[in-house]
Amino acid sequence: MNWVIANQSCKDAAKDTTTFACIHEHSSCLDVKNEGYRCVCKDGYDGNPYLPLPNGCQGVILGASIGTSLLLFCITLVIVCKKWKQRNQQKIKKRNFLRNHGLLLQQLISASDHIEERTSVFSLEEVEKATNNFDETRVLGRGGHGTVYKGILSDQRIVAIKKSKTVKTSEIDQFINEVAVLSQINHRNVVKLLGCCLETEVPLLIYEFISNGTLSDHLHVSQGESKLSWDDRLRIASESTGALVYLHSAASMSVFHRDVKSSNILLDDTFKAKVSDFGASRFIPLDQTHIVTAIHGTFGYIDPEYYQTSQLTEKSDVYSFGIILLELLTGKKPIFSTKNGLQQNLAMNFLQATRENTLLDLVEDRVLQEGTKQEFLEISSLIEICLNLKGTKRPTMKEVEYKLQSMRKVRMKKKGVCILEGNEDAECLVCRLTLLHKWWMK
Repeated sequence: MNWVIANQSCKDAAKDTTTFACIHEHSSCLDVKNEGYRCVCKDGYDGNPYLPLPNGCQGVILGASIGTSLLLFCITLVIVCKKWKQRNQQKIKKRNFLRNHGLLLQQLISASDHIEERTSVFSLEEVEKATNNFDETRVLGRGGHGTVYKGILSDQRIVAIKKSKTVKTSEIDQFINEVAVLSQINHRNVVKLLGCCLETEVPLLIYEFISNGTLSDHLHVSQGESKLSWDDRLRIASESTGALVYLHSAASMSVFHRDVKSSNILLDDTFKAKVSDFGASRFIPLDQTHIVTAIHGTFGYIDPEYYQTSQLTEKSDVYSFGIILLELLTGKKPIFSTKNGLQQNLAMNFLQATRENTLLDLVEDRVLQEGTKQEFLEISSLIEICLNLKGTKRPTMKEVEYKLQSMRKVRMKKKGVCILEGNEDAECLVCRLTLLHKWWMK
């Protein structure tokens, strides 16, 4: 009633258009008994009837339709943007797939003889789901070349996913090389490549998850001494050589690892050795003894002859493995610091100790307590020929394996324990029967 125009009826007020309040074309006048008149919007219109055009009374249906149209436009825009983004992502994935030699790798993978052991090509969506979108809590480790994440696949398999942080052509080539090597290898002491993802700018590798870290982690502990026994060390060394022998001679083509080091030997929950990281490896035809290639490796492990000549041979891996044997014996890193903070080369220290007959001073305390002097002499002799500056004078990896297995057999035999290596079932059976006979005769 506050809007009532006093003391006039609609009829009288309409006579003077200059003072008539209901000026909007969609407004109408209502008499208010004994009061005056007031304005209202006509049916189908809403608003303030006292205001002129274009404000005042407006069509309710028109306003609703405009609002509905605007809402539909916004929804359509969101859908179109989403579709465009998805299409753009698909284009990027396809471009990355081709850039990462996806067609070549698919052919290589499909050529594998055993379907159940074939390397799989995972989609980015699967990998993101497995790592919870590369969540920081899933990080297993970081290195100079990238990050390793723990992932859980849809079939509940736990995996390790390696993601490089650079987009250099050389890094992609190493990735392709690793897939090429591992997709053709099946050995109990070589880490298994389960698959790869080629839809990212930087390719991803998916491995079996090895739960116990690296040999280097267990040898070079920050406080106290390593928990690896001398028996464990000999077994890990023997298993690692078995994998390298397979790579050098048992595969369809020889594979030279080119970066053999203790941080590339993984240990599972039973401390079984698994050789890993084949990004720098090279295929060698069986009728060739070497290839000339750019120097690659880790300082302290690189074969001096390879470093000088660029000729990579199987003996280059032998030299690097000699350094690992030294680590197992001494518990020291290839390049280590003395109490005075001086940097020392483990290989040089070993050769000097051998010449001066002070080898036992280098041996780690735990190893010194658990091993025998004869074993130390045998393994130091093996290390010495592995580290020979001339590759031709070094043993083959097969000869290194044979020596380590012999040492283990002698050691286990003294303990009354039988070990299985390769095709030694018959020999082990004789061993068991002998032990059983001794027990029965008691």
